[in-house]
Amino acid sequence: MLGKLAGWDDTIVALATPPGIGAIGVIRISGPESFRVVGRLFPSKDLEQQASHTLHVGFLKEGEETLDEVVVSLFKGPRSYTGEDVVEVSCHGSPYVQERVIQALLRQGARLARAGEFTQRAFLKGKMDLTQAEAVADLIASNTAASARTALHTIRGGFSKALRELREQLLSFSALIELELDFSQEDVEFADRSQFYKLVTSAEGTVDQLLQSFRLGNVIRNGVSVAIVGKPNAGKSTLLNTLLNENRAIVSEIAGTTRDTIEETLNIDGILFRLIDTAGIRMHTTDVIESIGVGRSLEKMQQADIVVYMFDVEDGVDEVMGRKQELVLADGGKRYVWVGNKVDAMSEDAARRKFSGIPDAVFISAKEGRQVDVLKQRLVDQVLQGNTQTEGTIVTNARHYHALQQVGASLAGIHKGLDDRLPGDLLALDIRHCLHYLGEITGEITSEDRLDYIFSKFCIGK
Repeated sequence: MLGKLAGWDDTIVALATPPGIGAIGVIRISGPESFRVVGRLFPSKDLEQQASHTLHVGFLKEGEETLDEVVVSLFKGPRSYTGEDVVEVSCHGSPYVQERVIQALLRQGARLARAGEFTQRAFLKGKMDLTQAEAVADLIASNTAASARTALHTIRGGFSKALRELREQLLSFSALIELELDFSQEDVEFADRSQFYKLVTSAEGTVDQLLQSFRLGNVIRNGVSVAIVGKPNAGKSTLLNTLLNENRAIVSEIAGTTRDTIEETLNIDGILFRLIDTAGIRMHTTDVIESIGVGRSLEKMQQADIVVYMFDVEDGVDEVMGRKQELVLADGGKRYVWVGNKVDAMSEDAARRKFSGIPDAVFISAKEGRQVDVLKQRLVDQVLQGNTQTEGTIVTNARHYHALQQVGASLAGIHKGLDDRLPGDLLALDIRHCLHYLGEITGEITSEDRLDYIFSKFCIGK
């Protein structure tokens, strides 16, 4: 199937910069006719005779009509993004001008590119594997330092390198085992089983580490939702305003002021937190609107990755401890951060002594902003869970995660086969399964439909 795809021989064009008014717009052309297609509109020079990786200033003209003054950048394949001849035309950022240039290029024989087609061609030309191609889309969509670092690490081949080394070692052993099958009558072993056992054990550890990283990777890619809950008038809206450094939520002394959930995003140390300010949880309210708000609060609390439960340090100890016990019993797997608010009315030391039964509580004054930085760090710690850095190989893609699960299961099968001293033909079968799932991740084994689905999620000009 890939052979059929790799036979593409047409020339494509698309706007590579975001649509709309700007200083410049970049129009990308890729394919065997790129230089000729643009050259017919660029009378200043014969582009086909110019060196690769050069810039040329001149007017684009269609017949006698001048389209725009542009800068033309030339990249001859295979030393280009797609591996083909690529031309990038930098024109003025008027949507009208950009459209005129694109239409002129279409009339010269190019066609409009599909979503992600430039990167798809780069993959088919061997400029990158599928994990690197998908990381391009992740980098474009990144909105925090952590997500950008993770995508760049994958684009540079960090994830691919680990998989490639494992695949090459498995292929080597598979070849030796297959050779044994050719000499089955001779009762010989070409593959060192003890060495293979060490390889499989090491590979299982590597795959398990990658699988474990998906929890962090999912947070880095999609952000983490944090529900701020507690009794009415505990200071939830004040805390939201303090974290955002703006008056996003209405604050008053009247209990039940917040009737519905308010959601905002906050970047802390490169991690995106989706903060959800909820209506105060008061179970016996007679206000119908407030009752609806309480129901939504409980729903958001169930959906959140982390729950910040706020209580007033002047509340009774039994009341707070009882509520804590109820929440833990209801969902012991939920990650909670217990926050005692209003230490401006009671000293932090006194609050700690009073609520000694919650030793991991953070005591703050949301109104005065005291100890809010400590709360931010606690949120980051809840996400990282001991991972002190986010620049290594971290799995952020659900497709990769599910394929790695299959790789892990195949390795476990090989491991058991070695323990049970299975014959070479059965070991070879398990190895082929493992190689298949590794190939699905990097794109060495794929289908046209799967590629079309993956690249359809890219923007048009990439």
